[in-house]
Amino acid sequence: MKIAVDGMGGDFAPQAVVEGAVQAAREWGIPILLVGDKERLEYELSKLDAEGLPISIYHASEVVGMHESPSSAIRKKRDSSIRVAFELVKRGEAAGVVSAGNSGAAMAVGMFVLKKLKGVDRPAIAVSLPTLKGSAIMLDVGGNVDCKPHHLFQFALMGSVYATYVLKKERPRVGLLSNGSEEGKGDLLTKETHRILKRCSTIHYIGYVEGRDIYQGDVDVVVCDGFVGNVALKVSEGVADAIKTMLKKEVMGSLLAQVGFLLFRKAFENIRRRIDYAEYGGAPLLGIDGTCIISHGASSPKALKNAISLAYRYAREQVNIHLLEQLEKNRDLEAFAKRGLTVVERSKADRP
Repeated sequence: MKIAVDGMGGDFAPQAVVEGAVQAAREWGIPILLVGDKERLEYELSKLDAEGLPISIYHASEVVGMHESPSSAIRKKRDSSIRVAFELVKRGEAAGVVSAGNSGAAMAVGMFVLKKLKGVDRPAIAVSLPTLKGSAIMLDVGGNVDCKPHHLFQFALMGSVYATYVLKKERPRVGLLSNGSEEGKGDLLTKETHRILKRCSTIHYIGYVEGRDIYQGDVDVVVCDGFVGNVALKVSEGVADAIKTMLKKEVMGSLLAQVGFLLFRKAFENIRRRIDYAEYGGAPLLGIDGTCIISHGASSPKALKNAISLAYRYAREQVNIHLLEQLEKNRDLEAFAKRGLTVVERSKADRP
């Protein structure tokens, strides 16, 4: 199972990408297809001790910039590294794609080339978050801003399957992100989705969860629309950065604080490692007919190494086959979810 890696995607490409690919191939023996400018990729490989590793290069003459529109990546740059990587998966020459490049382009090209998985209306990006008891995933944190209840229902199914087979969580707990845990909380979308998920017997639905519950470790899969998920993710990142800056200022502010930091340095390092996105590698794009891991644009070689490992595990565990099985088991309930939209529409008129 080869993993196609977008060698030109990311803020530090191709150097960081090639180094991460070499680390993954050396540490886990994962076969890798580096996609991009052949001369530049060969030059970066020549600087590393990569001889004998299962790494090959597939030339692509174009690059999608970080600020280019996803539509231009589809229409104008047919020989871009991200497009060619997905084409390799479509032809069966690779089992998955990893890209730290333009995330919107990766999502758009992935859906355009590989298409959506049968029965999935909207693919979703699932991001891993550290908790007090391990980790959890939240989806969607991407482009699905205006969702309907059956979309969130599908997100719940996809997240549960991913947590089960890739993250190895036995009977993962699925929660719906809302503004309170009480039964009457939520907006029209969450109320209707809650009503549907309560009837689903194939996942372990635990009900509403609040934003503060995400990091406690009592939920494994947090479901929300892309607008709420992206705001929650950016707020979390902002808080983490602010705390790190505050700690640095406090430590540098006095000699006593510096002594204390030295005493607790190992503990601080362990915490830093747990909240470092490099440890998780990237976020899977769930719901496309293939494997795609989208990494942070500023990904380090370590992050890309872990993203490649994640893509390999996703393909090896045949996540999409299990997802199709889950969708088939819930076909009747999903049809009920789509019919339930009329209930939402009626409830709008009933509100005072």
